[in-house]
Amino acid sequence: MTDPHAAAARAILFALLAGPVLAGALPAQAASFDCQKPDLAEDETAICQTLSLNDVDVKMVTTFELLSGLLAMGARGELQDQQIAWLTQRGECKGDVACLTAAYTARMAQLATVYEGVQRPK
Repeated sequence: MTDPHAAAARAILFALLAGPVLAGALPAQAASFDCQKPDLAEDETAICQTLSLNDVDVKMVTTFELLSGLLAMGARGELQDQQIAWLTQRGECKGDVACLTAAYTARMAQLATVYEGVQRPK
């Protein structure tokens, strides 16, 4: 029988390592929103136009979704609330690439901390 936590850990590791490779093969499409929609916010426009931000967006969303599947309902709700708050913070960066990069770096660190806290069978 396969340990579901070990499988999830492998999936997160794959997402973190393969995300940039896979994102580079795609057209200007970020993971968390449609770059083709007509009324993009300034932060979304910058993410769509900056490959490094697009790559980290793919990593962040993939990691967030995988973690959401690992967490119990209450913790999952808290993670979702934190994500909404983070998206608001990201929006405050507008089109500032340095600010957006820092926001993503901080969020990925937060998600890594959440992963470290996931209960695993002994």
